[in-house]
Amino acid sequence: MKPYFKFVPFRNIVCIPLLAIVLFLSITEINLFSQQTNNKKTYRNPVIDRIGPADPDVIKYEGKYYLYPTTDGRGYDVFVSDDLVHWEQKPKPFTHRNGGAWAPDVFYNKQGDGKFYLYYTVNAKPPPERGGKVIGVAVATHPLGPFIDKGFLINDSIDAHLFQDDDGSFYLYYSDITGGFNKIKVQPMASPLEKKGDATEVIRPTEEWEKKSGRVTEGPFMLKRNGIYYLMYSGTGADSPNYGIGYATSKSPTGPFEKYSGNPIAHRTEKVFGPGHHSVIDGPDGRLWMVYHQKASTNIGWDRFIAIDPLWFDEQGIINVKTTRGTDEPAP
Repeated sequence: MKPYFKFVPFRNIVCIPLLAIVLFLSITEINLFSQQTNNKKTYRNPVIDRIGPADPDVIKYEGKYYLYPTTDGRGYDVFVSDDLVHWEQKPKPFTHRNGGAWAPDVFYNKQGDGKFYLYYTVNAKPPPERGGKVIGVAVATHPLGPFIDKGFLINDSIDAHLFQDDDGSFYLYYSDITGGFNKIKVQPMASPLEKKGDATEVIRPTEEWEKKSGRVTEGPFMLKRNGIYYLMYSGTGADSPNYGIGYATSKSPTGPFEKYSGNPIAHRTEKVFGPGHHSVIDGPDGRLWMVYHQKASTNIGWDRFIAIDPLWFDEQGIINVKTTRGTDEPAP
């Protein structure tokens, strides 16, 4: 009579638990990868979920980001973030009795006195008069303010932006609103508070996209890379879904500037309306990020919100951007 069992070689007995261990480790690896993928940080525009804030300027100080937008016209609000995605509103760092506060720009004088300079645009006269628009400057010892007003710098202008070159020299870019259309000028500065010499016009509306809903070039922002000056700007009416962003290049901060033939690099799409008036900042991921506003609809008006999206240079030195709305995107 044959015994009632089947002989199993010893090597097979050893292989079975080894196979189980390998299978377990493989499943664990898959699960960990899946968790990392599912937990990947994302953002979705608008990053500040409200209608109204626009023209954002962002600086980085001691590991935190400070965002200053156009809001209620009485002055400026400031929002603080660790990651460019989650923002906390803080008390107003600056108000002005004239009202009509637009498009702030804050410069951190890191190489100099360590102070913060707010370039503001307000009405030239207090209510009930307005008197056009003027650019002024205020100073603080911290990005949360308070900013102390130092007076007006430039008449009949808006949208100031201070740039410091590698040699320490200062240049104030702004949009001159005289003559029925907006053109961008640059004013050399002896310091963040003092003008030096005369201003020079560097950009005016000449292209079709800059004139589609009003003849406008405004919202200047300067980048410098490999000795080339990239003067970014917004074109046509800011209340229009046709608002967009372009740039021009030069070998000098005062020009002459040549507009990029592929402008506008940010423009109206099926989901994105009126992308414009931006600033550029290094993100926590080490990449460049464009902080800008979009319109919520195709209507003519000021239904705007704050958005962020990547900006990068390709191998030919061309600026590339993407614009998104309502979709989950990889966070900075």
